[in-house]
Amino acid sequence: MSELLKGKTIVIMGVANKRSIAWGCAQAVMEAGAQLVLTYQNDRLKKSLERFVPEAVDMIECDVSTDEQIDTAFKQIGDKYGQIDGLVHAIAFADKETLENGLINTKRDGFDLAQNVSAYSLIAVARAAQPLLKNPASIVTLTYFGSERAVPNYNMMGVAKAALEANVRYLASEMGEAGVRVNAISAGAIKTLAVTGIKEHGALLKLSKSRTVDGQDVTTTEVGNVAAFLMSDMSTGMTGDVVYVDKGVHLH
Repeated sequence: MSELLKGKTIVIMGVANKRSIAWGCAQAVMEAGAQLVLTYQNDRLKKSLERFVPEAVDMIECDVSTDEQIDTAFKQIGDKYGQIDGLVHAIAFADKETLENGLINTKRDGFDLAQNVSAYSLIAVARAAQPLLKNPASIVTLTYFGSERAVPNYNMMGVAKAALEANVRYLASEMGEAGVRVNAISAGAIKTLAVTGIKEHGALLKLSKSRTVDGQDVTTTEVGNVAAFLMSDMSTGMTGDVVYVDKGVHLH
């Protein structure tokens, strides 16, 4: 797969640590020959990333809760690289109270924060990236099965992911004329920093594993490989789709 993305520049947003699905995507696109650019939320996360991200990889600050930072980040990317071939959006957040107290107890501020960071940010990032995207180019975001089924304790994040998937369809329709395709990967439950924020996440992981077709968890590498395919010109016929990479959990 070392030639699949040769000559392409791919931006990945949302790597938190080595166990992140976003890091699985980053490793896959590097192995496929791409030039990788990472964005990070703040200095604390940057210090964490510096422990394992290769020095050759550019890292650019971008807190997606502010339009100014998004615009500044993509201006920096454009100034250095000119155009880019793809973007992976792997960002979601809800505060602890919102995650733990059930949807019926979700407060307005908690709802707005989850939707802003988890769903609206894809629109804002797509808009900022649009002038830099080549024809063809690819945008991929990460979602989860809780967008369409009431997964225990997923609560507000399920609502936010449903909005995110609707964003994918509308953005795919609007950006298609410029040769930009937009898709989502619905990844199976993986023990990441994000999952540990879900109440009783251990039970969720156990249930998910029991429903895979082979009794084995999907890995960040497997999700990353599909992201690399979606970044490649082999996927130019796919847009507006939710691609399941969960070893069949969604079948049940």
